[in-house]
Amino acid sequence: MRLFTVDAFTDRPFRGNPAAVCLLTGPMPDAWMQDLAAEMNLSETAFLLGDTLRWFTPAVEVALCGHATLATAHVLYSQGATGRLEFTTKSGTLATERTSGGLIGMDFPAKPATQAAPPPGLLDALRVEPLWVGRSQFDMLVEVDSEETVLALSPDIDRLADIDARGVIVTARATRDGADFVSRFFAPRAGVAEDPVTGSAHCVLSPYWTAKLGRDSLVGAQVSKRGGTVRTTLRGDRVDLAGHAVTIWSGDLHL
Repeated sequence: MRLFTVDAFTDRPFRGNPAAVCLLTGPMPDAWMQDLAAEMNLSETAFLLGDTLRWFTPAVEVALCGHATLATAHVLYSQGATGRLEFTTKSGTLATERTSGGLIGMDFPAKPATQAAPPPGLLDALRVEPLWVGRSQFDMLVEVDSEETVLALSPDIDRLADIDARGVIVTARATRDGADFVSRFFAPRAGVAEDPVTGSAHCVLSPYWTAKLGRDSLVGAQVSKRGGTVRTTLRGDRVDLAGHAVTIWSGDLHL
């Protein structure tokens, strides 16, 4: 089986979010895939068999992952695939297409957040005063007052793991050039303390910031240590996510 590591949502090596991509040659047990994901120790490892795509963190299987889908499409396009690719996933059919400038676009479901009371312990763990708190299907969304606040976040990761959500997105309007909003994403409950760049979080961020800024097409900067850029376009109940990707290494799996 072929195995790859791809840096997603970046056009520079060692930036963006690294994902492993395993091209399965036949069905494998869930426990084997979970063990390999733990061995890779990246925020996600994608497993592709035919058109069926699954994603595992080092700790659990997840129902939606943007950067590992982008990484998978990048691998397939690099090997000669063309046109629209469709993947069968736990979040329905997801499609990708290579666009101009080397971008790969992805057709994902929108996951809008609705305003909600902060669950006990959330704000103490984040150590912030929120402007708005909401909950989407998978995650909590917290808007804060500034990009500087997002950059300075130093949450209590152990306490965040007690929050009943896949992860916590913290966001603010961008002040940097080339971006409309910034964010960071913490998912210790899923085995990922901080995810470098999170495509699925932008399924929440896109409808939120489109409503606030009045524009369907936006650019999000995820301001983790590695950093990355996600271009978003809201289309009703779908979100187009687009980004670059870079292959770091590839090899054969000896199992």
